[in-house]
Amino acid sequence: MSNFAKRKPHAVLIPYPTQGHINPLFKLAKLLHLRGFHITFVNTEYNHKRLLKSRGENAFDGFTDFNFETLPDGLTPMDGDGDVNPDLKSIRESIRKKFIYPFRELLARLDDSAKSGLVPPVTCLVSDCLLSFTIRVAEEFALPIVLLVPFSACSFMSVLHFRTLIEKGLVPLKDESYLTNGYLDTKVDWIPGLRNFRLKDLPDFIRTTDPNDLRIEFIIEAAETFHRASSIVLNTSNELESNVLNALDIMFPSLYTIGPLTSFVNQSPQNQFATLDSNLWKEDTKCLEWLESKEPASVVYVNFGSITIMSPEKFLEFAWGLANSKKPFLWIIRPDLVIGGSVVLSSEFANEISDRSLIASWCSQEKVLNHPSIGGFLTHCGWNSTTESICAGVPMLCWPFFGDQPTNCRFICNELEIGIEIDTNVNRENVEKLVDEIMVGEKGNKMRKKVMELKKRAKEDTRPGGCSFMNLDKVIKEVLLKQN
Repeated sequence: MSNFAKRKPHAVLIPYPTQGHINPLFKLAKLLHLRGFHITFVNTEYNHKRLLKSRGENAFDGFTDFNFETLPDGLTPMDGDGDVNPDLKSIRESIRKKFIYPFRELLARLDDSAKSGLVPPVTCLVSDCLLSFTIRVAEEFALPIVLLVPFSACSFMSVLHFRTLIEKGLVPLKDESYLTNGYLDTKVDWIPGLRNFRLKDLPDFIRTTDPNDLRIEFIIEAAETFHRASSIVLNTSNELESNVLNALDIMFPSLYTIGPLTSFVNQSPQNQFATLDSNLWKEDTKCLEWLESKEPASVVYVNFGSITIMSPEKFLEFAWGLANSKKPFLWIIRPDLVIGGSVVLSSEFANEISDRSLIASWCSQEKVLNHPSIGGFLTHCGWNSTTESICAGVPMLCWPFFGDQPTNCRFICNELEIGIEIDTNVNRENVEKLVDEIMVGEKGNKMRKKVMELKKRAKEDTRPGGCSFMNLDKVIKEVLLKQN
């Protein structure tokens, strides 16, 4: 190895093992690589197998300074072809109890490889903020660690106050009736930076009647380690979430916005890793070809993300609402989207949409959203999808499913005013009406103008001289390179 290679900083990045968490950390890995870092990206064995199946067995061959390593997820190998999500509850418990040991062993192996001159010595860790064990390991190995918050600043502030919600007696709920009796409309006016929020607008983990809910315990455990990180970075910008970020700045002295990462990567110089992607499902390339035949801003893009599941009844309400709108649509239907397996759509439905719509299993979402023919996005409001829609200048129809999605929905519709919420108990008449509103209605036109302005600001933030661009430089120089 050359002396230059030996001096190269080496960042080990580890995401929470679901698609929505892998994507932003992978983008950050690319940005660090462009700034001269040797990268080791750590997936679970199961997810890496899915990635190779999606991208091709040889997709990552020949990259000498962007390597992949794997950890066992501690779960029983799953049957099937590897195109389904692992059970989230099992993943959480495995992270709490089993991930730390193989992660320590991986760092020791990388240390041995560095001594043999095969890779540069590991100089820093970059971890998903929910993997609290990585902070402990960083302390053991005396390495600086940056935590990436892959969700919004609003959601981050919310989870920091989960313990307070319990102490105030607001959580857990007294019984199941509290889900529907109006209790969730209770105002939460004491969390800094969150304006006009209600209990229903906080991440939905709080909608539990269990005083020992493991999801809440998991999040509180992680939140109580955040202050031990060398730095915290968020996939957002000061322009998008200024109120809550001002409050967070007081709580964390080394907290930086470095997003939206989508805009950042799109404006960065492209290298041999430009085509390197992190999708765990194989993309259907015919989506982009099909969009070429459509008029500008005429197509509704429908994608409920990588984890959302719905009942067959709700699925059919969405299907007929979209069909009855008479608008062209591109609908991504994962193999595991519907509870109990795929729903067979009737020949009547197929005939209704055949000349104007396309159904596919997965796609390159950023390419689709940025296609001129896309005029609206029916989304589950995951934070990646939210920022990608903003960066493409596309207004949203919002149907939040779980986790941080209700928080994002509130933010999209009430703070930014670039989306319309669809009621949880979805019906086809409402879907038809709102699709029409967002595509050709007056409200849709207003939202389109607002989101185009946000797209412009996101570009300004992430280009050289912009706030997010300078923040990433600060994190690299003051934290990640501190011990070099």
